Amino acid sequence: MKKRVLIIQQAAHEGPGVFAPLLKESNLAADFCRPYRGEPVPDSVDGYGALIVLGGPMGLDEQERYPFLGKEIALIQQAIAEGVPLLGICLGAQLIARAAGATISKGPEKEVGWYPLRLTDAGRGDPLLAGMEEEFTVFQWHGDTFDIPDGADNLAASPLFPHQAIRVGRHAYGLQFHLEVTEEMVGEWLEVNGKELASLKGVIDGDAIATETSRAIGALNRRGKLFFSRFLDLIKK
Repeated sequence: MKKRVLIIQQAAHEGPGVFAPLLKESNLAADFCRPYRGEPVPDSVDGYGALIVLGGPMGLDEQERYPFLGKEIALIQQAIAEGVPLLGICLGAQLIARAAGATISKGPEKEVGWYPLRLTDAGRGDPLLAGMEEEFTVFQWHGDTFDIPDGADNLAASPLFPHQAIRVGRHAYGLQFHLEVTEEMVGEWLEVNGKELASLKGVIDGDAIATETSRAIGALNRRGKLFFSRFLDLIKK
């Protein structure tokens, strides 16, 4: 019987990207929960080998508008307590930080596009990041940030946001940046988030992001596949 992975998808255009084929190759079945469609968030991670929480446009200060976020926090807390492998991307990382007791806040400005990322000492020694360059370029789309929960490790930083990746316990990872995106996903995000980009005119250039994507996406996808393959190995332990 295949082990099952629960994936919480927060928005139609923010899927698992390059992670999806690796699930199939690993003989893992994926159950999707899409709260934006009104699907209920499960009450428990029982029966699942891992929990993956993807990104979305909502913020943690909007829980009255998006009550499912509170249910996701409770589910994440259970996964952390039980040692279930857990991965959060962007909003998912913020949810992990909040579930572990940290504060979420607005950053100094938005990171939208391609930015340098530097691994910390803890990041260079982390089993999922080991062997990667100390500094590399990642795709970002966020304005919020998180504090580091008590007892957690800060794995990566950028010049604007010193907290870019966390590990809570041994098996819970939160990445503020996007290792999962494909070139097609970036193009779609630039289109569906046109109003946000217009509000950032003079600071963020959508055309420049599209041009940089064609140059940077290959290296990002290689790192994303390596990281996610190592994450899936946690399910087997």
